[in-house]
Amino acid sequence: MSGSLLLLLLLVAFSLPRSLGGQNGIAPRDLWCVAKNNADDQALQGAINWACGPGGADCSPIQQGGPCYDPNNIQTTASWAFNDYYLKHGLTDDACSFSNSAALTSLNPSHDNCKFPSSLSVSNRNSSDSTTATIGMGPDTAADFSRSNQITGTWLWPLIIGHLLVVLATIIGAW
Repeated sequence: MSGSLLLLLLLVAFSLPRSLGGQNGIAPRDLWCVAKNNADDQALQGAINWACGPGGADCSPIQQGGPCYDPNNIQTTASWAFNDYYLKHGLTDDACSFSNSAALTSLNPSHDNCKFPSSLSVSNRNSSDSTTATIGMGPDTAADFSRSNQITGTWLWPLIIGHLLVVLATIIGAW
């Protein structure tokens, strides 16, 4: 009886961290893709042109009359374009590169009426929505990230728990 109770407690203890957190037991957090402070203005403008053109980002909020329009702040303009692209193309580090002009941050770049959606605002994504992430600043660079990070944690916890249960059953059986 006490052996079964011990096994049950261990099973619950090992499953708690995974069920309380997000993917792989890590709590999800808001992330935004923004322009780096030290990025060259010309590089940012080229990246904006690509993201809003072939990259497919929705850049209407940074157009004249939009809530994020600021012709004097290329950092904010680029950040909007980069973030929209990042949200639409896989939420990967590579989808927030723009030739090293962008970076992920947990600091919300929203200001006034300009509200930046975050990685957590992209919910109930269909797996076919963004199975291929375009990387870099051109249509000729693409990689398939549809299965990235799916193995880690998927089979590892049941394997560890299974082995622990076998060891514990052996120890308890020996008593």
